[in-house]
Amino acid sequence: MSHLTIMERARVVQLSASRVQRRGMARVLGSPLLRWRYGAPSIEALAIVPQDLRPADPIFALELARGNLGLAGVTVRLTGLSPFELTEPPPAWRRSLHGFDWLRHLRAASTGEARAAARALVGDWISRDGARDPIARAPEVTGRRIISWIGAADQLLDGLDQAAFDSTAESLVRQLITLSASWHSAPDGYPRLIALLGIVFGDLCIEGHERHLARAEASLAAELERQILPDGGHASRDATVVLHLMLDLLPLRQCYTARRRQFPVIADAAMTRMMRFLTTMRLGDGGLARFNGVGAPSMMELSTVLSYDHAVATPLGHAQQSGYARLEHGGLVLIADVGDTPPIELAGQAHAGALSFELSTGAHAIFVNAGAPGAADVRHEAAARSTAGHNTLQLGDKSSARLMHNARLAEIVGGSPVRAQGNIRSRIEPFEGGERLVASHDGYLAEYGLIHTRRLEIAADGRSLSGFDQLAGPHGAVRLARDAPYAVRFHLHRKVECTADDDGLLTLLLSDNSRWRFAATGADVSLEPSLHFADPSGTVRSRQIVLRGACWGETEMAWRLEQIS
Repeated sequence: MSHLTIMERARVVQLSASRVQRRGMARVLGSPLLRWRYGAPSIEALAIVPQDLRPADPIFALELARGNLGLAGVTVRLTGLSPFELTEPPPAWRRSLHGFDWLRHLRAASTGEARAAARALVGDWISRDGARDPIARAPEVTGRRIISWIGAADQLLDGLDQAAFDSTAESLVRQLITLSASWHSAPDGYPRLIALLGIVFGDLCIEGHERHLARAEASLAAELERQILPDGGHASRDATVVLHLMLDLLPLRQCYTARRRQFPVIADAAMTRMMRFLTTMRLGDGGLARFNGVGAPSMMELSTVLSYDHAVATPLGHAQQSGYARLEHGGLVLIADVGDTPPIELAGQAHAGALSFELSTGAHAIFVNAGAPGAADVRHEAAARSTAGHNTLQLGDKSSARLMHNARLAEIVGGSPVRAQGNIRSRIEPFEGGERLVASHDGYLAEYGLIHTRRLEIAADGRSLSGFDQLAGPHGAVRLARDAPYAVRFHLHRKVECTADDDGLLTLLLSDNSRWRFAATGADVSLEPSLHFADPSGTVRSRQIVLRGACWGETEMAWRLEQIS
């Protein structure tokens, strides 16, 4: 366990022991002596087919007919092979394949060929006994597969001959029984919730399994209570987890209504909180701010979810438990990361973006973080998660938090966790002419003896943002043994044009033809190349404004963005 502290090593041992215990429990509960507790392996009918709120692409069916299977941002040429024979594609592609979330695309095509393809692929999967890929048997993948098959039941089962019907139905129930015994072994966080959602959907929608529903309901409610924070964010601090959960919970609640059953109160309360959190994390351009695992904008999905918010939740100014702050005046929206690192078991996708922010005006984004790359660009993951990929200060070419590179730990939590970046403090307060956010973090204290403090002020008319960044010691003057370089980055949205004049002033031109002026004091201003990892088309070239300098102790700089036309 190289590069881990003693406490971190102890935590890895604890997580490993917990995983072994959960897997042992799953084997016991799934044994022939106890499997009867989860129902009989038979099915006569589905009581209800849930709605799928995720967008569907009918072109998927045409591409599949041509032998191209595109999943998780990766397209594989089948060349006559069954996709379930392939083990070379990346894990994200295989998780999507075995999760069958792509069935909605075939359903959207509404053609006989697409329906036949869906049935053939499900039949192929069943004939291979779920394929040999261990990914197919993961509880979270099984949960997604159950939800997907039930959601496409009209496409898969209507008019099917009796033998094929029995084969599909029996496989579905067999998977439900297995998952009911094994969900405990799912990794903590979103995977465990998906496993439980698969059980609840199955018990609710399959005739005769309602008598097992109470147990699954209680487990799901307990996990939601544990993982969803009081402000509606997820314990991982990843806003996409909240969005994806809502895309499943909204149809689930509709199923409860259709079946005239009481939706669990705890789940309903969690959904209310999550709806407000998503409103808080939405920029003016319609997408989620790119922090801690948020990638390419899911604007259609987010709009769909928020359309169910009939009360129109008011955004939180300070989502304190999730660690985000929001300032909004005159159409100018700023969202900042002012939160601590998530627990190690949930930090596999967390970023080192302390005090970073994103900014939009009206429907146009101005400054955006680099964002999380898609499955096809995982080689950029470390760069995307570094401090340099965010709109904040970086000291000494180091990130404010470091990735914990340890194979055993990465296997347990599903990625290299971010080591805790120190204490972060923040407050929002009014000032004459607008509102300000004041925040600080000590992620550089151990190495440099300095604390980064940032003040962000939005004018009440929404026409200017003023910033102040300071490095200072916690208890008086600090003198470094050698100068340490620093950089304050402002990554521009790819649609923003930027030009520099001879005086070091920068002019930003937005797609609505509005012009903004950027100026700074206390550091050298430059316009440099950058990369944006969260574009729908993949990694794209972009540009960034950078304030550079070197400090031998305390230092400070000020900057201002102002609309000029």
